[in-house]
Amino acid sequence: MRIAVIGQSVFGAEVFRLLRQNGHEIVGVFTIPDVNGKADPLAVAAEKEGVRVFKYPRWQVKKQVIPEILEEYKSLNPELNVLPFCSQFIPNEVILFPKHETIIYHPSILPRHRGASAINWTLMCGDKKGGFTIFWADDGLDTGPILLTKTTYVDPNETVDSFYNRFCFPEGIKAMGEAVELIATGRAPRIVQPEEGATYDAMIKKDKVQIKWDQPAQDIHNFIRGNDKVPGAWTKINGEKITFFGSRLWTRLPPYGTEVVVEGMSRPAIVHKRGMILFGNDGGMINVSQIQHESGKMIPASKFGKEDASTQKLELTPEEEKISEKLQAIWKGILNTDIDNSLDFFKAGAGSMDVVRLVEEIKEQCEVKIAVEDVYMNTVFEDLVACVIRRGRGIEDQEPFTFHAVEITANKINLRIPHQLFIDNEFIDASDGATYNTINPADESVICKVSKATKDDVNRAVEAAKEAFEEGEWGRMNARDRGRLMFRLADLMEQHQEELATIESLDSGAVYTLALKTHIGMSVQTFRYFAGWCDKIH
Repeated sequence: MRIAVIGQSVFGAEVFRLLRQNGHEIVGVFTIPDVNGKADPLAVAAEKEGVRVFKYPRWQVKKQVIPEILEEYKSLNPELNVLPFCSQFIPNEVILFPKHETIIYHPSILPRHRGASAINWTLMCGDKKGGFTIFWADDGLDTGPILLTKTTYVDPNETVDSFYNRFCFPEGIKAMGEAVELIATGRAPRIVQPEEGATYDAMIKKDKVQIKWDQPAQDIHNFIRGNDKVPGAWTKINGEKITFFGSRLWTRLPPYGTEVVVEGMSRPAIVHKRGMILFGNDGGMINVSQIQHESGKMIPASKFGKEDASTQKLELTPEEEKISEKLQAIWKGILNTDIDNSLDFFKAGAGSMDVVRLVEEIKEQCEVKIAVEDVYMNTVFEDLVACVIRRGRGIEDQEPFTFHAVEITANKINLRIPHQLFIDNEFIDASDGATYNTINPADESVICKVSKATKDDVNRAVEAAKEAFEEGEWGRMNARDRGRLMFRLADLMEQHQEELATIESLDSGAVYTLALKTHIGMSVQTFRYFAGWCDKIH
């Protein structure tokens, strides 16, 4: 068929490529004007294939189609209009002109969530099922007959980005190709939308997404994730507008941390090593992993109210100056504009797919691996340069691992022995502060006082172990990497075997040589034995 593609974005570009691959003739692409000299991805894809591209700021004035634009469009004589993603209002004279009229992609299960912020509302309403609809355009707001619908589950911690990237983007592209094939072969249905269950949802804007704390935690969580990453749900802390990202329901005991008063919330938030805990009016908890200050600066929520080492000025070596120059060239290639230290990546027109490209080009050209989150946390050029340099130096933006130790000299070795409970990767006192004496069986002397766990401490330890097992890195790691880490553990134990054997001798009363050769030595051998099995897959 002769098809006119009307729209924008990477999604539009992928639909364009698929339709050409399926043998259809794209007679013209109609998209938005360039932004800061940067063409939309759909325009770039079409121009690369030699397809005519039209960049209209608008199609109509005062609800009247612009005659010159209508005539230019009609001259292409398309048989079908395909709108994969379109932010412009297209007049009926264009919608109804082709032989097969117009189909549109909409990211919700119509008739639910009509409007421009469909995915946001799918999450904010806590829908258990989501998806997209391809429908025939009419003169209403997302009211035309349905051609096809695709659905999937919605994960309880899904965000707009994760739902779009997991399902709406990849499956939507394939479905647009499928819809066009149904039309081309005369098999495309026109299913009238029912009005029962229909909703018209407002477009989400920043001033409309202040969090209301007088509701259950589940509803607050849905609201935050439904606005992640754009426009971002916010609240006031110390008079400053703070935006939250990376919301997850917290089903464990409240973590230990620093309390922060949040305007309107029933009890203080808790800043802890994994983020910030927020409370609903039902006592339920949500954990957010990232926050954004009113200035636009994003930081890990765990660092809220703390000194941020990542903001400290770095002195660059000559090699690092070259990395900075490469970064400047990468940004210029993506943004198509002059780069200065204060330029914001997203305010200059970048989108989520540009983030993926940026991360990959930094890895390839600068030989430094950063995460997507690093870009969102460092949107200004000089901040990202500092982040890349720190990663290149092996510096991670993590809290230092510290613990209180009892210092003992034995066997001519200065020992530093932890004496607290080890829970969730940190040493902490018992919840009630209780301790007991640990005794050296050889002479019944007190080695030190050790924290005595309570039932609450045991519950915390079990919760931490369960989460680490089910959601932690170890469970996602391939077997070969697990083996590598076990070998590394064995090497470290061997490197510190005299120290470990001395502690074992003090604690258990074992003869030092027995502790050295058997207790520690055979432990090292055992770890190496099982590490060796990890990649023996037959």
